[in-house]
Amino acid sequence: MLNPDAIIDAYCNGYFPMADSKAGDISWYSPDPRAIIPLDAFKASRSLQRLIRKRAFEIRVDQSFSEIIDSCADRADTWISTEIINAYTVLYDRGLAHSVESWQGSELVGGLYGVAIGGAFFGESMFSRVSNASKVALVHLVDTLRLCGFSLLDTQFMNEHIRQFGTVEVSRSAYLKQLSMAVSLDRRFIG
Repeated sequence: MLNPDAIIDAYCNGYFPMADSKAGDISWYSPDPRAIIPLDAFKASRSLQRLIRKRAFEIRVDQSFSEIIDSCADRADTWISTEIINAYTVLYDRGLAHSVESWQGSELVGGLYGVAIGGAFFGESMFSRVSNASKVALVHLVDTLRLCGFSLLDTQFMNEHIRQFGTVEVSRSAYLKQLSMAVSLDRRFIG
C-alpha cells in the first residue's frame, strides 16, 4: 500500500510516485530536467483570458476531489492507479491535496488536482470534457498560488499542453534549491 506520509516525504526531496499503466506497480521519479511554471511568468493566451472574462465556467475548489482524480485516471493509458487514488484521497482528507474544478451548471467539465506543501504546489494531473475547462482551472490555480504567496508550481514533465503557459525546464540541482526554499515557507492553500 502506498503510504501518504511517504508521498509527502518524497515530494519534499524531489520525487513523486507514478503507477505502471498495465501492472499498477508504483515507481518513484525525479526527472532531470524538471518542468515548472514560474508563477511570475505564467502566460494565458488572449483567447483564454476572454473566455475567463465571459465566465463560461464556474470555478470551485476542493468540492469534488474524488470525481476530479477519477476523471484524470479515466483514460486508456494512465499512471493513476487505485492505489494512487486511495493515497491521494487520504492527502485530500488531511488538507494537503486539492482540486480546482471547472463546472457548467451542475456538471463537472474539467479540472486538476495536486498537493500543497509549504509554498510549493505539485500539479499532478488535469482533464477536460469541454474545451479549455482545464486551462481555466489552471489559471485559477496560478492566481490562487500567487495570492497565497506560493513560490513553486511543479508540473514534473514538459509537454506541449503546459508549454504554452510559460513552463520551463530546470536542472535537478536548480529545482532542489527552489524546492527547499518553497517547502520551508509557512503558506496555506486557500481556494
